[in-house]
Amino acid sequence: MNRASLEKRPAEVAAMFDDVAPKYDIVNDILSMGQTRRWRRIVFDAVGASAGQRVLDLAAGTGTSSEPYADAGIHVVACDFSVGMLRVGKRRRPDIDFIAGDATSLPFADNSFDASTISFGLRNVIDPKKALREMLRVTKPGGKLVVAEFSHPTFAPFRTVYTEYLMRALPAVARKTASNPDAYVYLAESIRAWPDQDNLSAWLTESGWDAVAYRNLSGGIVAVHRAVKPSAAPSPKPTAN
Repeated sequence: MNRASLEKRPAEVAAMFDDVAPKYDIVNDILSMGQTRRWRRIVFDAVGASAGQRVLDLAAGTGTSSEPYADAGIHVVACDFSVGMLRVGKRRRPDIDFIAGDATSLPFADNSFDASTISFGLRNVIDPKKALREMLRVTKPGGKLVVAEFSHPTFAPFRTVYTEYLMRALPAVARKTASNPDAYVYLAESIRAWPDQDNLSAWLTESGWDAVAYRNLSGGIVAVHRAVKPSAAPSPKPTAN
């Protein structure tokens, strides 16, 4: 497609990300003015996984978000629907497990991971609520979910400036730096159309997650949502005959 639409047809969105994969991380650093690295550190700290635990990094792309886990001795699985992104990541980090998968039908068994996380990818899923339920399914009872996503700045005048940047400056910069500038038009539109912090929190609760909370970063440009999978219900006590 020449210009990605908000209809989010999975095959077309995957092809779009395949196309931008080689320069994706570099362009992101430019467009975010270096903030992506700080945001990733905050997500890593929020997940709070320990060495030996198993973490699902969904929409991992080239695996830049997965690297801190691997470096800390955590078994991280980098899952994405863009095979092009996964190939770029595997060449750079052959020690990380890169697995192609659909966020709405994950190729993992129930209760497989100590924690699940997705950074800047939930809004690209055709059915985000179904993806949240799938992450709930594959996370162990008591395990964490951390979602980092572009959101809505909390200061109204800044929100206006930010929206102007998204729709004008971001595509203009992308035209000079990216292999597929239309992909960044899609990304700008998807950010503007995405629900705000409270609405995403409501989605998490509706999907079955507990202890939902969020933290605004960079004035609300990004929000990091945290939640916990409810512990398994206790087994019924035996009754006396």
